[in-house]
Amino acid sequence: QTSSNVNNMTVKMPYQCFINGSFEDAENDKTYDTINPTDGSVICKVSYTSVGDVDRAVAAAKEAYENGPWGRMNPRDRGSLLYKLADLMEEHQEELATIESIDSGAVYTLALKTHVGMSIQTFRYFAGWCDKIQGKTIPINQARPNRNLTFTKKEPLGVCAIVIPWNYPLMMLAWKSAACLAAGNTLVLKPAQVTPLTALKFAELSVKAGIPKGVINILPGSGDEHIQNPHNIRKLGFTGSTPIGKQIMKSNLKKVSLELGGKSPLIIFSDCDMDKALRMGMSSVYFNKGENCIAAGRLFVEESIHDEYISRVVEEIKKMKIGDPLDRSTDHGPQNHKAHLDKLLEYCEIGLKEGATLVYGGKQVDRPGFFMEPTVFTDVEDHMFIAKEESFGPIMVVDVDGVLQRANDTEYGLASGVFTRDINKAMYVSERLEAGTVFVNTYNKTDVASPFGGFKQSGFGKDLGE
Repeated sequence: QTSSNVNNMTVKMPYQCFINGSFEDAENDKTYDTINPTDGSVICKVSYTSVGDVDRAVAAAKEAYENGPWGRMNPRDRGSLLYKLADLMEEHQEELATIESIDSGAVYTLALKTHVGMSIQTFRYFAGWCDKIQGKTIPINQARPNRNLTFTKKEPLGVCAIVIPWNYPLMMLAWKSAACLAAGNTLVLKPAQVTPLTALKFAELSVKAGIPKGVINILPGSGDEHIQNPHNIRKLGFTGSTPIGKQIMKSNLKKVSLELGGKSPLIIFSDCDMDKALRMGMSSVYFNKGENCIAAGRLFVEESIHDEYISRVVEEIKKMKIGDPLDRSTDHGPQNHKAHLDKLLEYCEIGLKEGATLVYGGKQVDRPGFFMEPTVFTDVEDHMFIAKEESFGPIMVVDVDGVLQRANDTEYGLASGVFTRDINKAMYVSERLEAGTVFVNTYNKTDVASPFGGFKQSGFGKDLGE
């Protein structure tokens, strides 16, 4: 472990591969630096997984599934271990949130409540499912004189591979892993290269909780290509970009669930509760500095309130405090890593070039670290790059309405939203929006009991819920 004094506490951070219940260096001793986006400094060196490490991890997961105590354990006892793991995560929540904050740039207060808080809730929720996974008995036509009984039995798949993104490093681990473990599978998980630290801390806590060796394996480094190929993997869960999702589909003949990009439309009608539409509209774009798969990628604001809405948004942006995510008064932290900030700046340049109006922001903040100004574009037309492509950053893209067909005119379908006081309008619009989730008079609200996933190019399969 490397330990450092930060955020008024000592945080201990494992930095090696976690295979078969212990931390070890990568086979070839390769490492890479993980960076703190607040100032660009190196947090520590982390093991860089090789193909050999993947093979060993998959073998360990297979052995744990087929011959270890995990496969033979009563489901309720498995649930007890997952409850214990959730309790340990809660005991260490400040430490986990601090690590998340320095590794991903998440504002600490948000990391504590969402990144870590929802992770704990996810494990508790799925721990409760362990002993409630049931089959059915099915009446069939009998061929006399025989009497047959037919029943179904739900069985775990075996070894699952999980590949997760960098925007909510621990929460994405939880969303994927908790259900996977509750069903009795074992797993090999690759955290995003730029945010490996909370996953490795989680591995350490899993040992303390008494999860048997080989059940959980964590492999930091690049290696998307390594982890999806071993033939002993029965299912692959991936959250990330649509291009990589397509690549995974091409090279796989195993079960896959994909949660991919989004460009979620948010429709704001003139009969909305303006204060609420303003507050939630801001959060739909700037929450977690826009690094949010369900972020509202495009706002459609009814013409009669458009100008007032924009001027109030700008007023609110000016009050946002940009700074060190560990500072409790900070509203807006640094983008996750430098390459992503550069991509966002380029995104804004394209928006300007294509003729959209930049109302606010669009630049890097003049300070160390990877900070981006909260940004607002208006006069955005359907054919423009910024109307179609996900920014994954703090960039608000606003249009005047013409609305349903345009809202659905996207390759994506992860989430969407509508603000109106008219129940009929709300029902009509939400029925016709082609998206996995429709928020009505709210936004960004997810819950562990409610399924989450996309339509169209946003992928298939669900996280969370039964």
